[in-house]
Amino acid sequence: RKEDIMPEIQHSLTSGMPLYPKESCIADKNTTVCITGHRMKGVPDSVWGRAAAAKAVQRLLSFYLNMAADAGYTSFFCGMASGTDLWAAKNIIAMKRAGRNVRLIGAVPYLRHAERFSQEDTTLLDFAEKNADQLILVNSDPNITYSRYGAGRTLYRDRNYYMVDNSSAVIAFFNGSSTSGTGQTVRYAREHGRRIMSFSGSDLVAALDS
Repeated sequence: RKEDIMPEIQHSLTSGMPLYPKESCIADKNTTVCITGHRMKGVPDSVWGRAAAAKAVQRLLSFYLNMAADAGYTSFFCGMASGTDLWAAKNIIAMKRAGRNVRLIGAVPYLRHAERFSQEDTTLLDFAEKNADQLILVNSDPNITYSRYGAGRTLYRDRNYYMVDNSSAVIAFFNGSSTSGTGQTVRYAREHGRRIMSFSGSDLVAALDS
C-alpha cells in the first residue's frame, strides 16, 4: 500500500504548513548550501551592544548568501532554530523577493521544536515557514522531544547531519566552540569534504567598525 511506502505528511504547529518526510528533499546536492550558526547567546556582547552585533551577523550572512548565489548555488538549507538559522531564512526570502534564483528549504528537527521559542522567534519562524519552498521534518515521531538522554538526545545532531549530507557547501557563523551544535556541524562537514565559508565574532567587530 502507498501509505506503507511514504510516511504521512505532518503540519507545523507554528504555521500549519506541510512538513514533508526527509526522503522528499527537492534540492540538488551539488547546488545546495546549508547554514549553521549560533543562537543569540552566541553573539558577542561588544561595546556597541549585542543587538548591534546581531545586526552585523545578519549583514555578514547576507554577504555570504549572495556570494553563494553568485557562485551558482540555488538551494539553501536552514535548520529553523532561533538566531542564525532564522536570520538566514529572512535573508533568503528577501533574495527571492528581489528576483534571485534561490530556494529556501527548512529542515525542522522534530515537530515540537519551537515550543520554547520567544514570541519574536515564533513570529519569525511562522514567516520563514510560510515563505519556504519546502519544509522537511527530519524526525517524524510526533511525540518526541529533545532531552539530554534517551531517544531525544540526537534530534539536533540528526538535523545537522541531514543538512550537510544533502549539501555540498556550508555557511557558518562559528565562534570556534567544538562542543556547540555549530561546531559539531562544521566538524562533520569538514570530515565529509564540504566547502566551508565561515565567519566569527572577530569578523563582527570588523563589520561594526566599518
